[in-house]
Amino acid sequence: MKKFILAAVAASLVATPALAAPGRDYGRPDRVAVKTVKHESVRRGPQRTVVRKTVVRRSPNTYRSWSKGQRFDNRYARNYRVVSQPRNYRLYDAPRGYHWVQSGNDAVLVGIASGIIGAVIAGALN
Repeated sequence: MKKFILAAVAASLVATPALAAPGRDYGRPDRVAVKTVKHESVRRGPQRTVVRKTVVRRSPNTYRSWSKGQRFDNRYARNYRVVSQPRNYRLYDAPRGYHWVQSGNDAVLVGIASGIIGAVIAGALN
């Protein structure tokens, strides 16, 4: 009886992550693609009709608003660039191991090695 119960517990532990949420990516919820299907009929002769199917995939707004402690990914930043002269924008010098990055009109202090956000100053780069 003990072997049966232990086998059932082991099987439930193995099956739990697979059943948690199929098809859902919790790491990147804003990377869901929008799919549009277009049908177009084209006449090719008296008794022949060809239907052309076109699938258009586009991503919705993939830009993000950042907050302290998140991991910065430049693919989701608008107008991404490294700010080389932070004093020109009235920003303090970045500490060792960090650099200032532009995302839209925001200034984001990002760790160079880890990518963790240390500070966000909204509207600093107008």
